[in-house]
Amino acid sequence: MITRPRPKLIAGATGAILLLSLLAAPIVAAHGHTTAAGFNFVIGWANEPTLVGQPNAVALFVYDQADKPITDIPADAISVVVTTAGQDSPSFSLAPAFDVEEGFGTPGEYSSDLIPTAPGDYTFHFTGTIHDKAIDVSMTSGAETFDGAVAAADLEFPVKQPTLTEVGTRLDRIDGRIDALQSSAPAAGAIAGAQSAAAAAASAADRALLIGVVVGGAGLVLAVIAISMVLRARRPGAGSA
Repeated sequence: MITRPRPKLIAGATGAILLLSLLAAPIVAAHGHTTAAGFNFVIGWANEPTLVGQPNAVALFVYDQADKPITDIPADAISVVVTTAGQDSPSFSLAPAFDVEEGFGTPGEYSSDLIPTAPGDYTFHFTGTIHDKAIDVSMTSGAETFDGAVAAADLEFPVKQPTLTEVGTRLDRIDGRIDALQSSAPAAGAIAGAQSAAAAAASAADRALLIGVVVGGAGLVLAVIAISMVLRARRPGAGSA
């Protein structure tokens, strides 16, 4: 009698084999591979996908010819210059991104923090020494190497946030408007002079009003006296002895 393997056992064995193959496989996703000075290098971004404006890092994995990770490269022994859109960055030092004793990170990975601020392809140029051997390795993002940086808006949903460039442009426009308002505003001395002139005009108006009231009152008194004299003159017997 032939005993057929149970489907669950087959699925479990298949999953275990797949897991072991993934663990044993070298880092290939979204990374480029090259060889120089007797070492194997795997190059790419520490975080994928690489989003503009998001913290990331340039990652360099170093292996010997037997694909054994090199874990004794001191910090600052390797540096990288990043280039994009014709612009070169300063030289950044790489440091181990792992700790063998603590058991975290991937042995052989060295990185330098970087925040890409523009979408597009990037070139990583590494120089330095490994075990007293000079290295000079350069790689550009592409279909056969590692991914370029993409705008975060490409993955945003439902509301797309403005990019850093757009925010900077808006701030520049606001600053320009503020400068224009400040340059067109009257000087403090002119404002004080206008306020003084307005106060003087108000005082003159008050004086004119007071004079008008006085003159008008005097005229009214004279008119009353004149009317009284006329009325007296018209009374019978007024003016006879």
